Amino acid sequence: MKKHYLLWLIFATAFLSCKKNNSTNIAPPSFLLSFTVNGNNNGTNVYTHLTVNPVIRFSFTAPVQQSGISANFSLLDNSNAAVAFAITVQNNDSVVIITPSNPLKGFSKYSLSVSSSLLSTAKGSLINPVTVNLATGIDSTDKFLQMADTALLTLVQQQTFKYFWDFGHPVCGLARERDNGDNEVVTTGGSGFGIMAMIVAVSRGFIARADAVARLNTMVNFLATKCERWHGAFSHWLNGSTGATVPFGNNNGADIVETSYLMEGLLTARQYFNAAGADETALRDSINSIWNNVEWSWFTQNGTTSNLYWQYNPSYSAATDIWSIPVTGWNEALITYVLSASSTTHPITKSIYDSGWARNGAIKNGNAYYNIVLPLGEPYGGPLFFAHYSFLGINPNNLSDDYCSNYFTQNVAHAKINYSYCVANPLKNYGYSNLCWGLTASDVFNGYNASSPTNDLGTIAPTAAVSSLPYAPVESMSAIKFFYYKLGDKIWGNYGFADAFSLGIPWFASSHLAIDEGPMICMIENYRTGLLWNLFMSCSEIKNGMKKLGFSSPNLN
Repeated sequence: MKKHYLLWLIFATAFLSCKKNNSTNIAPPSFLLSFTVNGNNNGTNVYTHLTVNPVIRFSFTAPVQQSGISANFSLLDNSNAAVAFAITVQNNDSVVIITPSNPLKGFSKYSLSVSSSLLSTAKGSLINPVTVNLATGIDSTDKFLQMADTALLTLVQQQTFKYFWDFGHPVCGLARERDNGDNEVVTTGGSGFGIMAMIVAVSRGFIARADAVARLNTMVNFLATKCERWHGAFSHWLNGSTGATVPFGNNNGADIVETSYLMEGLLTARQYFNAAGADETALRDSINSIWNNVEWSWFTQNGTTSNLYWQYNPSYSAATDIWSIPVTGWNEALITYVLSASSTTHPITKSIYDSGWARNGAIKNGNAYYNIVLPLGEPYGGPLFFAHYSFLGINPNNLSDDYCSNYFTQNVAHAKINYSYCVANPLKNYGYSNLCWGLTASDVFNGYNASSPTNDLGTIAPTAAVSSLPYAPVESMSAIKFFYYKLGDKIWGNYGFADAFSLGIPWFASSHLAIDEGPMICMIENYRTGLLWNLFMSCSEIKNGMKKLGFSSPNLN
């Protein structure tokens, strides 16, 4: 502002000097002294994250002609279409205030220009025209009609379920990896989550029981007869038409963790579809065959190591490359050790659990973050899917072992630390709040990222908060309502919430991923009825296996 005023003084001095030597009466120029957007001037012509009703105030060094204001101010949207605005003139016509006639669209770009043709009342011309670039942020109006919270939860479950039912692969019925990629690629782990989602869908009346059984029989027959397996374990990705392995990064063979998510779903389905009819009997028999053929203990490098290995790559030439990534905790793979210990055909021992998963106690944390003590895992808890994937089936309530006195306490702490981090927002990411939170693995603006408080790229994934409903019901319900009512025009679609978004860019994913869709349906149901927890924990093999590992819970009796 000081620079502008100095320039004006210099210009005015020169003008007066000329006037002394010139008998012609020339009108002095008008000079734009300053402008503010919502009361602020950031020193640039770019203003972002604005409300949808911004107020732009222009101050001039001389009164301007009111009759020329509307013709010399223009407000355009990103497609250069004119946007109506209201004009208020103050301070003896030297201040012009522009406000949009109607609220602007959220997360949209606009330009407000002042033309050099604007004249002062003395007919002096404007010597410094300007264009102010405006970008709006959150539009806090409701995008959908309000409904009861229970109805909203049902809607989220039902809409999200369409991903697995309507978008399931037409040949094998398994869950496609994502809806913005290769539609031939199906996911074993995501299919396990989808199987559990089908149980919820039957229970809630979204689909008929007979239709679910028919789809599940198609899926298990495909898994049993078409898909390549290594010592009973499946690959991470499959071709949905042929069953051929689709490489996942460098992994071209078995993935024991993804296989465990599939088995988590299959065993839960076995418990639910317990009728005596031929179709459900055949389904249970097929599930038992697949389950009993997994050689869990072989994934300790055939008994030569003290922990499970994540991947087996049979085509690699170097022996050191055949096995990759030891499965050690704390992360998303507790279910892998539970199933490995629960196998009646190829079980692991408790010593493998202690040394491999628990790392002889190194799994413990015990530090406080935001005054919340975290019993297990990395600082600040890591991405939130650690608290979801294994616990679609494993009931953490009052579950304890040698390393944690209550796994529900662990998951509550993890969820609330993640929430508290987003509220504190140390990186000042636009939009983070008590209503908009949740860091986990998801798509990001330029790829894929396992977001967490220690790896924050400014991206919120709805699955993080939605799937944490059992652990932080108040905080999660607030997020669900914010995602639906406030951001619904940007992130709500045919398959529920989009995978992720970054309000600061702004960017909204066009994708949905099976491994993010499934936990939302399942964890909402576990919060509401405990259905999946009750089914999975009712498996006799699971009861025996978890007891063998030292777990204690009323659900294991």
